[in-house]
Amino acid sequence: MKTYPAEPFRIKVVEPVRSMKRAEREAAMKEAGYNTFLLKSEDVYIDLLTDSGTTAMSDKQWAGMMIGDEAYAGSRNFLHLDRVVKEYYGFKHMVPTHQGRGAENLLSRLMIKPGDYVPGNMYFTTTRYHQEANGATFRDIIIDEAHDSANRHPFKGNIDLRKLQTLIDEVGAEKIPYICLAVTVNLAGGQPVSLENMKAVHELAHKHGIKVFFDATRCVENAYFIKKREADYQDKTIKEILLEMMSYADGATMSGKKDCMVNIGGFLAMNDDELFLRVKELVVVFEGMPSYGGMAGRDMEAMAIGITESVDYAYIEHRVEQVAYLADQLLAAGVPIVEPVGGHAVFLDARRFLPHLEQDHFPAQALAAQLYIESGVRSMERGIISAGRDLKTGENRHPKLELVRLTIPRRVYTYAHMDIVARAVIELYQQRETIKGLKFVYEPEMLRFFTARFEHI
Repeated sequence: MKTYPAEPFRIKVVEPVRSMKRAEREAAMKEAGYNTFLLKSEDVYIDLLTDSGTTAMSDKQWAGMMIGDEAYAGSRNFLHLDRVVKEYYGFKHMVPTHQGRGAENLLSRLMIKPGDYVPGNMYFTTTRYHQEANGATFRDIIIDEAHDSANRHPFKGNIDLRKLQTLIDEVGAEKIPYICLAVTVNLAGGQPVSLENMKAVHELAHKHGIKVFFDATRCVENAYFIKKREADYQDKTIKEILLEMMSYADGATMSGKKDCMVNIGGFLAMNDDELFLRVKELVVVFEGMPSYGGMAGRDMEAMAIGITESVDYAYIEHRVEQVAYLADQLLAAGVPIVEPVGGHAVFLDARRFLPHLEQDHFPAQALAAQLYIESGVRSMERGIISAGRDLKTGENRHPKLELVRLTIPRRVYTYAHMDIVARAVIELYQQRETIKGLKFVYEPEMLRFFTARFEHI
């Protein structure tokens, strides 16, 4: 019998939640236009919408908040964060941002020229938006196994080196400002990248004079998978693996709301001195002074402490294995999910869950909405709605993966909560043929999954 690690913490503060009656949830979902992003938090029983900014901070982080230096420039909390980023990630320079997409905006504006191509291991929504908004074309170069939810490749986040070389030969290295390497890959199901692959990508890129930038949002989870799955690293600490990972990048964007374990904030890190000077000039326009970049001093202090806590093995083992606990229950009941399970979420395969719905009837969106109606559990769509429309044709993009993400916040829920979620999903699976497709009532032009509204077909 498989065992799972107990919570490596004690609970000091609790937040009451309520479970509404089914009729109330049905009315709330209809009012929200069958978009789980538009639900009121107070109407949600177990909130698995995202792990971004939903972390429960530690006592040390809350204590750090009390010594926030809110000086407009030169805050001591910035100096602390700067030291910690250099120690744990190894980059020479760092500029804070209000969150990860602020870092994506800065990097894209400074690195991309119209007509460029940015290859990456599967797109992420805001990342691709910033790349395309600045004139680039995104090219997916992830290994083929990543698009197959049932394939159990241990590192489905890996870049296919042949695809990368083909793109270089096709458009020329001068048209590729950088490679965007996500560690882990969210839309593939939270899948990790091997250190062997990171090193190979770095070597190929630098051979052609191309920079490599990591989307480091869940890099600690990636380091855990390396320790568990890559033979040469079983005796390495998470901190040691993390430093080696970052040595194969020229810089990184970071949403601190995930693996830095805070509720707001991010940063852009790099080694290039000239790029750093340009970033410091541009951050003033969009974020704030280079020594706060849209963050309060207290939040920078909490982030610095969170980075040090994130590499604790007891923490990251429980974090990832709690996700596996939920996944194992669903697999035992025959529920189709992305395998192997990732580090931050369980992804339901809506194609196999709802085979009676065609993709243009938005099965993942419909499944997420119905899961809330039946149980009060909030999840989110990661499929055709998130993929958006092709910029040239205006037609819906049709990703191979049509998923519903059950995202586990850090240090928030217990195994008992996972039991409730598992039971709700299993019961819904048993009546899956009753779930109806959806159509748009309102479709925003950009990042439509956040605010679109739907109704049943």
